[in-house]
Amino acid sequence: MASDAPAKRQKSSKDVPYRLIYWPGLPGRGEHIRLALEEAGVEYVDTAQLEDGINEVLAYNSGEKPSNDINIPLFASPILQHGDLVISQTPNILLYLGPRLGLATDSESDPDGLYRINSLVLTALDGLSNEPHDCHHPIATGLYYEDQKEESKRKAEDYVKNRLPKFLGYFERVLASKASGDGPWLYGGKLTYADLVLFQCVDGLKFMFPKATSKLEREGKHAKVFGLHKAVAERPRIKSYLESSRRQKYSNGIYRYYEELDFEG
Repeated sequence: MASDAPAKRQKSSKDVPYRLIYWPGLPGRGEHIRLALEEAGVEYVDTAQLEDGINEVLAYNSGEKPSNDINIPLFASPILQHGDLVISQTPNILLYLGPRLGLATDSESDPDGLYRINSLVLTALDGLSNEPHDCHHPIATGLYYEDQKEESKRKAEDYVKNRLPKFLGYFERVLASKASGDGPWLYGGKLTYADLVLFQCVDGLKFMFPKATSKLEREGKHAKVFGLHKAVAERPRIKSYLESSRRQKYSNGIYRYYEELDFEG
């Protein structure tokens, strides 16, 4: 039933810094959001860089935050706060940030482009982020890697042999398509946040499976994909970020290196 009470008006988010709430000590899923913010050169706060930042992550995960009647309780980080808005889920956050940071297509000349970009992002996260994570935790996320090592070996071997080339092959086809446009980018002839997501996925895979990715790069069947990775890494703001202390090292996150899982494919 509609209420006669006046609706709460949200504060304007214009010129308000973005706030990324994510775990310290690993790039993780929050890295996709950092890359977008870094490429755009906007002001933002990253709780991973704050001394007591983990307490804010825990407050959201426990339900203590957000403590208002505007935002819904959130399941897990990464979380983005911008003005009164608090949202979670990596692709959802990027869907919000992309147009605001100039990392999507023009809404007037290509009103449907954002959904094509989102499709690319979801595919990359499915096959080049979620599936690699399952290579070291194929049975249960609550178990240690050592408790599922044999299953991890089977999963990783199949992934680098079958799934990894399949997903890289898909993105190679996208980059060769007319919709990709001119230059090394996935869609519309310009850098979008989908390119940053693919960069991070490939970068993590190069760390996790150096033998397989080196072999695939040498074979040349996915030259455009590896070319995109190089093109993103050479962008001035991204290059500066990658060389800074803000770029966290791979450790116990999505992309982990285990010698016994480093199959050549």
